[in-house]
Amino acid sequence: MTAPATIFALSSGLPPAAIAVVRISGPQAAAAIQALAGKLPPPRRASMRTLRDPEGGGDLDQALVLWFPGPPTATGEDLAELHLHGGRAVVHAVLAALGRLPGLREAQPGEFTRRAFENGRIDLSEAEGLADLLFAETEAQRRSAIAMAEGHFSRRVAAWRAELLAISALVEAELDFSDEDDVPEGAVEKVGAMLAALQNQLKVELERPSAERLRDGVRVVLAGPPNAGKSTLLNALAGRDAAIVSPIAGTTRDRIEVPVAMAGLPFLFMDTAGLRGEGADEIEGIGIGLTRRAMEDADILLWLGPEGECPDDPRAIRLAPKCDLEGGVGQGVTVSALTGEGMDRLRGLLIARARTLLPRDGDYALNQRQRGALARLREELEAAQRSNDYLVVAEHLRAARGALDAVTGRASTEDMLDALFGSFCIGK
Repeated sequence: MTAPATIFALSSGLPPAAIAVVRISGPQAAAAIQALAGKLPPPRRASMRTLRDPEGGGDLDQALVLWFPGPPTATGEDLAELHLHGGRAVVHAVLAALGRLPGLREAQPGEFTRRAFENGRIDLSEAEGLADLLFAETEAQRRSAIAMAEGHFSRRVAAWRAELLAISALVEAELDFSDEDDVPEGAVEKVGAMLAALQNQLKVELERPSAERLRDGVRVVLAGPPNAGKSTLLNALAGRDAAIVSPIAGTTRDRIEVPVAMAGLPFLFMDTAGLRGEGADEIEGIGIGLTRRAMEDADILLWLGPEGECPDDPRAIRLAPKCDLEGGVGQGVTVSALTGEGMDRLRGLLIARARTLLPRDGDYALNQRQRGALARLREELEAAQRSNDYLVVAEHLRAARGALDAVTGRASTEDMLDALFGSFCIGK
């Protein structure tokens, strides 16, 4: 079997910077360090070395060199780091020198993390958590991504796998040794109880908030008739002029989406076309149709219309906007986007509602792939519990183990892995 190539890349931010970290991973990592620094430093100790170009012998930089012999490393193979001065010329010269060494090549996006996955240092869920961490923009996204990357969900999956193997062992024993004394007494009843308990755990897990809501933001739709103050309120919540404000009815004809972070939580505010039955032209009518679909998909609905027309929906918060104007006060949360009256209360309501829709502090969220695999697992367990034929039960349990393996990446397609790790930056 051909040994994997040794890869290298700049793992810190683009220069210029105070320090630039170049990472090297693979079977030729030790040879690369010896070629540039003369000898290997003691393992896991930073050592000052003069780096020289193996071709011309000229000095490249005074750098800290760290050597991590595999397999107990981040990638599961020999790993080295060069902590350079962060100037562009220094980084370019060192990368060029590494590229001229035999058996070395520049890393592809996400290749270091992919090697960690392929070498068993992390599983697929932890890799997805790391990807989420790289793209986190709010405090809630950061906390959830760290929980996933640190293996909180993976440890739960490992516990489920152990339970599933124990159930499978009892079923196989019942199939093979039911006429002997080797099967524990009450095995059939125990299998049923264990299946029920595992299904209950999965039910709770599948009720967790979704990672997509955490990533994209809690969808807050502003709806009501024309000239209700939706665009003005959106601009006040966003803290900038994101939507055009005009006294002309029907100014907003398309949905305007504005991502906003409040109290470390992600929101996606959506201004919509005003709802009216008459007087709308063809284009505005299309916008009204988009408004109705947005209202159906909303996590929170801010209604700026008459009280009697407010949707009977637990997601709706009824507002009384334009309280600074005569006759502007109605039933609901009184607000004025112009004077700021009631805006702090409204923000507080939105934050409190969002906290119920997003993961709790330090908890993780499941993405669509993970939820799909767990749903298939639960379906197989339910089918196993419904059957009285232990051959059928055993088959469903084998399928259940396959669904669980898909969560951690033991049964994953190359296309899916390419898509995931390709989203990483080079050097990660």
